[in-house]
Amino acid sequence: MLTKLLRRSTCAACRQCCRFDRYDVWEMPLLSRETRALAQEVVPEAEYVSRGTDAWIFRVRALDADECFVCPLLDANTGCRLGSEKPFDCRIWPFCIMELDGRQVITIAPICEAMMALPMGTVLSFLKEELADTIFTYAAGHPDVVRPYDSLYPILLWKPQEF
Repeated sequence: MLTKLLRRSTCAACRQCCRFDRYDVWEMPLLSRETRALAQEVVPEAEYVSRGTDAWIFRVRALDADECFVCPLLDANTGCRLGSEKPFDCRIWPFCIMELDGRQVITIAPICEAMMALPMGTVLSFLKEELADTIFTYAAGHPDVVRPYDSLYPILLWKPQEF
């Protein structure tokens, strides 16, 4: 989804979005029922924890201070084993859908150096023209993907209010 902004090779060289330390495990992508079924075929040994009525994350054992959990769907050579069927959170990352004061907002994960290096006007134009409607529509059908707002994430766009 984001190839108009970032090259695949840029993301492949980083893969920051596929690694989680003990402080950011909460950011792990949520798997819908359909995505979880696909993941179970690819990594049958993985375990899951429910995060809502139609959302799961991978079970993570307690991590030491310097340890990271690497997504079991990540193949070191080819990237996500689910390809275009990867979790929605992964398809839109570093954008995130969150809720602040009862309203949905689209934020950006500041740890994505490649995205943060782009002119913000370019990022906002892309978001408004190419992705915002998709994110808000998906969130309407999958409310578990909407996370509580974290003030470390800059807000890029508020969902338009419905009157």
